[in-house]
Amino acid sequence: MFYRPEDGHGLPHNPFNAIIAPRPIGWISSRGSEGDNLAPYSFFNAVAYVPPQVMFSSTAAKDSLANIRETGVFAVNIVESAARDAMNASSAAAARGVDEFELAGVEKAECETIPCPRVAGAPATLECKLTQIVALPGKANFLILGEVTGIHMRDDCVVDGRFDVTRFSPLARLGYKDYAVVREVFELARPGES
Repeated sequence: MFYRPEDGHGLPHNPFNAIIAPRPIGWISSRGSEGDNLAPYSFFNAVAYVPPQVMFSSTAAKDSLANIRETGVFAVNIVESAARDAMNASSAAAARGVDEFELAGVEKAECETIPCPRVAGAPATLECKLTQIVALPGKANFLILGEVTGIHMRDDCVVDGRFDVTRFSPLARLGYKDYAVVREVFELARPGES
């Protein structure tokens, strides 16, 4: 099958998200003049090592974007499989000013390097300073880029000096209403590496 996106796919559901999968979920926390916000974004990833930088994309003018524009900071909380129901609850289309931490029953803690809340029990949190917001083609599509200024790792996830994802089983987004859990890890050395 081949289709041009501008012509439509002719399928019952859009396959785009299912093709680009699995995707990590950035559970973005932010704070603005109207309160704290917590929302999951599956268009999320790391983009550079030095300095460490991340990106996520918002496909609407959401509270996260408004808060980040206002304050210039945000936190990316990593979602473990045990938090799937809370993560899903935080995706509700709540009114501006509603605290999704409270709505989803998620304990919050303060970040160290930025004035922002974070998910207290997350396996890891990346504290970020906004570097750029890029307006993308289409209605209300925005790419948010941030430099990581602080990193929290839950102690039980650090094993023999390595961050071990099998200790918490990251939740990943697929297409449609589908998710996956990482439970198995294997190593591959690049050619020439020992």
